[in-house]
Amino acid sequence: MQERKTRILFADDEPGIRMTLPLILEQEGFEVSVAATVAEALAYINRDSFDVLLADLNIGEKGDGFTLISAMRRVQPSAVTLILTGYPDFATALEAIRNQVDDYLTKPTNVKQLVETIKEKSKQPRHVIPLQVKRVSTILRESIDEITDEWLRETSQNTMLSSVSLSQKERLDHIRLIIEELAKRIEAGPNVIADNAKKGATRHGQERYEQGYTVRRIAIEARLLHVVISRVLHKHLLAVDMSTCISDMMLMGEGLHEEFEESIRAFEEQSGYGKTA
Repeated sequence: MQERKTRILFADDEPGIRMTLPLILEQEGFEVSVAATVAEALAYINRDSFDVLLADLNIGEKGDGFTLISAMRRVQPSAVTLILTGYPDFATALEAIRNQVDDYLTKPTNVKQLVETIKEKSKQPRHVIPLQVKRVSTILRESIDEITDEWLRETSQNTMLSSVSLSQKERLDHIRLIIEELAKRIEAGPNVIADNAKKGATRHGQERYEQGYTVRRIAIEARLLHVVISRVLHKHLLAVDMSTCISDMMLMGEGLHEEFEESIRAFEEQSGYGKTA
């Protein structure tokens, strides 16, 4: 009876490597399915079964490989997960560990090392550890330092915001409190939190007026905070409770709008505009 071949899903957006590497792997006795995009790879994951996922770190967008790792870990948790990257660095290694990747290899690919890694990892059945999933609100609280650090970097690189000279403490002012209020907004569900519960947003608007801001600058801060939070959640995708993910993300978007609407209201009231409008 013929031994079943190890089934590999290979995902990479580079045409050259998609043409060559699968042929080499097939010569080594593996059965290989190839995907050029995240969408194609996700379709394979949901339709067929695999022993190994071999994914490029950046498929179309930076870090998309981790999206596939997350999907594979949920749908086929016993599969071996490997990442290919052309940019080997310490941060990438840490990210791989955080996302529970079995191993990561660098490009250009050392084929002998890759084949040995696949054979070695696929011989050792993965010990499936139940995923400790969390709501988006919990991840926001646990990642607050990461979010504020990234947000500070983004605001310092924005010419409109950096034209107003502020210390780091002044720049952050009540951002941490706004993030906590955002987490509470998610947990409140459809129930809109009263304006008097948005103390961080109110103080933010009042202080931004005193610091010489404009409404446009507050809007830019809101957009950058949304971008950073989305990026951080993407990095922690494996930990997100998918049963509440969509509703939590919708509530997060609503909450951000509500927080910064309150900031603008407080800004205008402080300026005197809100009293006559």
